[in-house]
Amino acid sequence: MTTKKLFVLDTNVLLHDPQSLFRFDEHDIYIPLITLEEMDAHKVGMTDVARNARQASRYIDELFSKEPDSLTSGIPLNLAGHKEARGKLILQTSVETASLPDSLLGEKADNLILGLVKYLQEQKNGYEHVALVSKDINIRIKARALGLYAEDYFNDKVLEDSDVLYTGYRQLDGEFWLRNGSELQSWQEQGSVFYRIQGEDALQMLPNELLLDEDGEKTLQARVIEVNRTEKVATLQTVKDYTHPKNSVFGITARNWGQNYALNLLMDPEIDLVTLLGQAGTGKTLLTLASALTQVLDQQRYSEIIMTRVTVPLGNDIGFLPGTEEEKMNPWMGALEDNLEVLTHSDDMGGDWARAATHDMVASKIKIKSINFMRGRTFQHKFLIIDEAQNLTSKQMKTMITRAGEGTKIVCMGNLAQIDTPYLSEGSSGLTYLVDRFKNWPHFGHITMQHGERSRLAAHAVAVL
Repeated sequence: MTTKKLFVLDTNVLLHDPQSLFRFDEHDIYIPLITLEEMDAHKVGMTDVARNARQASRYIDELFSKEPDSLTSGIPLNLAGHKEARGKLILQTSVETASLPDSLLGEKADNLILGLVKYLQEQKNGYEHVALVSKDINIRIKARALGLYAEDYFNDKVLEDSDVLYTGYRQLDGEFWLRNGSELQSWQEQGSVFYRIQGEDALQMLPNELLLDEDGEKTLQARVIEVNRTEKVATLQTVKDYTHPKNSVFGITARNWGQNYALNLLMDPEIDLVTLLGQAGTGKTLLTLASALTQVLDQQRYSEIIMTRVTVPLGNDIGFLPGTEEEKMNPWMGALEDNLEVLTHSDDMGGDWARAATHDMVASKIKIKSINFMRGRTFQHKFLIIDEAQNLTSKQMKTMITRAGEGTKIVCMGNLAQIDTPYLSEGSSGLTYLVDRFKNWPHFGHITMQHGERSRLAAHAVAVL
């Protein structure tokens, strides 16, 4: 009995990922004519959707140009050089449809596709089953209501469940030190305590992972600085205490272990890429700006701060914004202004004039750039902050990270519960993609911050709303 399946692709799948044509292993792909028509309507412009439409059309044209006489029988997908694709691409060449309920009659694209899928499912043609693949939730619901098999496009998802995403920290169980006591080595060096662990526990650790031991009166916080999987050895180092006023960063001290470790990552010159996850009010932006200003103004490690974000509105778009690139971005950077006020407000600054002068001096070191103009750029010795990074696709995230030149540090901040971009989920967000791909790199650090510190009102709102 055949186990081969036929997948009918909705337009939004190809517009989301042109490579989806080659992501179905040994199974066959069916392209409805209405899908080609809709792609044609989207191909004009400089947006990602337009580029994806053009790329998908080029793939289809390349395949059919190799075997133009095989439109209905199907053209092997590996002819385009993708050896992993072992199925065929079939193009609709005639009107094929099955009867639908009266409420779904008409020329609407979704209904035409549903009629086609129902027809193909009835015919079977030797396939185990026929499935509609779409990023559109509503068409999947209508398909299931009609008894048709429909599914989301899963290949763009890094994780099926965001709960298994790497958090950047590990809570040590009560038996950890007993298990590793016989092989444990410890020493002091430059004000830090080092531990060397050998055994199975070491194999589970990742570079720059935070280890927490909260059993004692004082919480032990140690960072994994080296992992040797061949010898099953991990080296740990206690982290710097940024909760103490003497270690404040631009006047800011950490209020919990998550913020403390975030500052350790942000202030470490050996960490080139930092990702900070957490709900609103956990201090992501404030800590990042404080560490950036300290390293630009005091330590002169970087020449300036560049801040950017995806311009996805929370509600209705406010329309055209006049002015330069930076002026157009200002309305999207309210979080920046709010945190600058915190960082530059101090009772010992000598009055309003001194505070205003400090604010202007600090602001002059921060450049606001649009993410739309990042292609082709290279940033040398910059501190690059990407805010609201959960709204980036994996492709956009790759474009941003590859902008880093010599001596540049990139910090990505976001909250996976606040994704505003269509067709993105917690599992397919570019931020999730970044954390999962970089977690084994020794120059990467990540922490998922758990505790909100904005106010008691905000903390309660998060808990009950």
